[in-house]
Amino acid sequence: MQFAIINAYAAGVQLRYRYRVYPTPGQQIALAQAFGCARVAFNDAIAAREQARRNGLPCPTDTQLSKALTSVKKTPQRAWLAEVSSVVLQQALADANTAYRNFFASLTGKRKGPKLGAPRFRSRRDNQQAIRFTRNARFEVIAGGKLRLPKIGEVKVCWSRSLPSEPSSVTVVTDAAGRYFASFVVETTDQPLPEIDAEVGVDLGLATFAVLSNGKTITSPKFLRRAERKLRKAQQALSRKGKGSNNRAKARLRVAKAHAKVADSRRDFAHKQSTAIVRENQAVYVEDLCVKGLARTRLAKSVHDAGWGMFLRLVQEKAARYGRTVVKVDRWFPSSQTCSTCARVDGKKPLSVREWTCPCGAVHDRDLNAAINILAAGRAERRNACGETVSLPA
Repeated sequence: MQFAIINAYAAGVQLRYRYRVYPTPGQQIALAQAFGCARVAFNDAIAAREQARRNGLPCPTDTQLSKALTSVKKTPQRAWLAEVSSVVLQQALADANTAYRNFFASLTGKRKGPKLGAPRFRSRRDNQQAIRFTRNARFEVIAGGKLRLPKIGEVKVCWSRSLPSEPSSVTVVTDAAGRYFASFVVETTDQPLPEIDAEVGVDLGLATFAVLSNGKTITSPKFLRRAERKLRKAQQALSRKGKGSNNRAKARLRVAKAHAKVADSRRDFAHKQSTAIVRENQAVYVEDLCVKGLARTRLAKSVHDAGWGMFLRLVQEKAARYGRTVVKVDRWFPSSQTCSTCARVDGKKPLSVREWTCPCGAVHDRDLNAAINILAAGRAERRNACGETVSLPA
């Protein structure tokens, strides 16, 4: 089971709980048909908007697109669209509308984050296919623990834990490895964890995943590096298979499963470590790393393998969920150059230098010293945000 925060309200938090499902061969065919129909509805909406833009006409509204979809289902050429739940098609139109809304909001600067490109057509060769059912579709979890989906049937679900509330929607997803998942949107009202006095600074690295200011060290598992030999052999076997052959399809599936195992292991590691840090500390101080920039350097493979971005996102989400505080320290703060004893800035040091001695006589481990400095800078930043005048301790 995996969860992610997708929205927050004053009354509670909306979470997405994901479980593995095991459809029968017949249900897999029905799901493939539903994936294809949703993809066609989405692409038709994108094509209609693009055609209107090229002709200088007003963009068709959601109502017009919905009526056009209803009409086209009655034609002999697209009669097969009526064989799947209408909610699946309407949700595909809603996804197209959301994609355009986010695109325009990104262009005008209303949407934070990097600029988004125009919505693109979906392909049957995409790594992930998905359909969504809302309450209008009348999906339900029946007494035997199976998930009943309209026009698909009762699908077996591997329940790792019970749902905290009645789901408002469910998304059925299949990935490149041929696995199926059901992702439920539920609302929870989690109580904040009891307040504690502990605070911690976290210094992320590659040789060691993280060093905490309290002296704890988290070893880097390096999931991709450990699986490189297996991945290389699987990729070599795939490259030797003839294009379009059944053996190539089997080899492609083996490669996808190997990559999925690496990604799942990394995600599980990030969840466990972030949960432990949030549970054991009232405030967490981290560097505001530019992960995207570091991923363009010669250390790109190691940076991606570490999964810093996912780890930091999970720490922030869980802290918001359980009443903890996360403060990001300026990425240009010289945490590795500053002596945590006398606050002297000793200059840049190559990555090969793991220990150094300050003129004041203090001997520092590079990562532990950086974590202690991040803790001090984060505390000062947090108090300044509360209106107090605070400087780093000398």
